[in-house]
Amino acid sequence: MSRRLFVLVAAVILLDTMFYAAITPLLPGYADDLHLSKASAGILSASYAAGTLIAALPSGWLAARIGFRLAMVVGLSLIGASSVVFAFANTAALLDLARFAEGVGGACAWTGGLAWLIAIAPDERRGEVIGGALAAAIFGILLGPVIGGIATVVGQEIVFCVVAAIAAGLVIWVSGTPGAPTQPVQPAREVFARMFTGPVMLAFGFVVVPSVLAGTFDVLVPLRLDALGASGVGVGLAFFIAAGIEAFTAPVIGRFSDRRGRMTPIRAGLIASPIAALCLAIPDDAVLLGAVLVAVVLAMSLIWTPAMALLSDNAEEAGLDLAFATALVSLAWAGGQVLGGSAVAAFAGATTDAAAYGLVAAAFGLTLLGITGLRSVGRARPVPSRASD
Repeated sequence: MSRRLFVLVAAVILLDTMFYAAITPLLPGYADDLHLSKASAGILSASYAAGTLIAALPSGWLAARIGFRLAMVVGLSLIGASSVVFAFANTAALLDLARFAEGVGGACAWTGGLAWLIAIAPDERRGEVIGGALAAAIFGILLGPVIGGIATVVGQEIVFCVVAAIAAGLVIWVSGTPGAPTQPVQPAREVFARMFTGPVMLAFGFVVVPSVLAGTFDVLVPLRLDALGASGVGVGLAFFIAAGIEAFTAPVIGRFSDRRGRMTPIRAGLIASPIAALCLAIPDDAVLLGAVLVAVVLAMSLIWTPAMALLSDNAEEAGLDLAFATALVSLAWAGGQVLGGSAVAAFAGATTDAAAYGLVAAAFGLTLLGITGLRSVGRARPVPSRASD
């Protein structure tokens, strides 16, 4: 595998997730200045994931049609443009729109980059490669709150215009990198037939459930930390520590899943995550809440990397083009983030944070119950091609 290509894709993913996560320490300030409810704050946080959700499958078609490299260029261009808008936006609607557009760009960048990496990676190292890419994403999530914290001090205009400049530089780098050859685009009917197979949908669910929890605490934890007296920098620091630990563990868990199977860490994560999630509602101290956040992120990391690798494995074995297989990863992640950041956060506003975390914990429990006794996840059987029908 080309190390240069991995560094390039990792840099693109890092930039995207850094901009995505920068909202974390800014969210309490936006909530105060724009008089946002928990539901409205959830919409702002989840707008990025909503853009990714809507663009996930179209980005797969785009990457298959024009190639992985050009799909990344389209994505980076949208990320850069939306960051400029976000820098100067002063209404909730415009901020939501900028976040949404960045999510669309992120879908294109992720699908093109991840498919490009998987296309050249040996099958026996797929989990490790995905874990490495996820580590880059997590490192971006790690840096994002720090960048957002800096923006609370020096101003969001300067910070997000710098993000746009970095995106422009990455466009130049991607454009100068030889691209992987394109393949004929699968017909939509064939794509959906291959997508809706048991193993693919099961792996899809394994990515969705922890994403719901992440979308939930991305809204509730910053607001709770703010209520407990933490500054914007303090909120950023809590997420920085949690993401830093996850960035270290993701490649390790990916290698483990390559050697011992995807389901072993997934089962462990399905047990640990709901317990940790329920504990998020307990602390009345900002430092203790930050410590629980670290525990939650560690528990979720047992699921995310192997689940993404499993989804890619099963989608490809069902006969999906790599671009659509990686688009499914974005679709599953974004769907969970939207559900957690909007619906569950709104539920918390109508009830309590504890009730919201209990709802998410129940989803983990039901998922674990659903696979009880399942020794291995069967690989998807290829669906006969319908291209000639």
